[in-house]
Amino acid sequence: MPSSWNPWRGCRKCSTGCLHCYIHKGDAKKGVDTSIIKRTEQFYRPIERNKKGDYKMKSGLVWLCFSSDFLIEDADEWRNEVWDMIRERKDCSFLFLTKRITRFLDCIPPDWGDGYDNVYVCCTVEDQKTADERLSFFSTLPIKHKGITAQPLVEKIDIEKYLSSIDLVTVGGESDKNGRVMDYSWVLDIREQCIRTNTSFSFRQCSTNFIKDGKLYHLNTRLLMSQAKKACIDFDVEKLLF
Repeated sequence: MPSSWNPWRGCRKCSTGCLHCYIHKGDAKKGVDTSIIKRTEQFYRPIERNKKGDYKMKSGLVWLCFSSDFLIEDADEWRNEVWDMIRERKDCSFLFLTKRITRFLDCIPPDWGDGYDNVYVCCTVEDQKTADERLSFFSTLPIKHKGITAQPLVEKIDIEKYLSSIDLVTVGGESDKNGRVMDYSWVLDIREQCIRTNTSFSFRQCSTNFIKDGKLYHLNTRLLMSQAKKACIDFDVEKLLF
């Protein structure tokens, strides 16, 4: 199981994919104002050490900033310290998702070059508009490990022309009880695009309102990932770290 590191929390909705955001839903239940972006007590987690002098956070994959967006403007003053810690922990691979990929070049450290070996960047898209806007830019960026996360997928999309430098495409539906419909045929279509370009593909989760073979199913949120796994349609992901 990967480690998680959330150096800051809070976010603001920025596109149609944010409609039923799990961060905002969770905060609403706790009476927390999601629009307040602030550092967390985990900020220095990767470099904390125990009494023996060993790092407390284990080596391996680290899910970075899953309670916010790593490239959000409000975190600009803190991000350089985070890059310093990422650079120090070369034994870890840090993976983050972002809807703000157009800010990427404004957020990288001076020694980024063609990318850090231990940083995986996943650009999220939800429809054809966001796919074209974000992925056309994403494809030009100096990043060694790139992924595309099409979640929540709310319409059929064509991303084949953007897959030449992508390690993995992950597809998933919306998990809210009022979530927008996702059609299984859209998932299979993206899978075929990945197979044609020899790009790894993973079906992460169904949507709560899920169409298969023309029939609409209303699924319990607890079953979304297990139902996707039962489809057994992942392609060539065994070799990947994430």
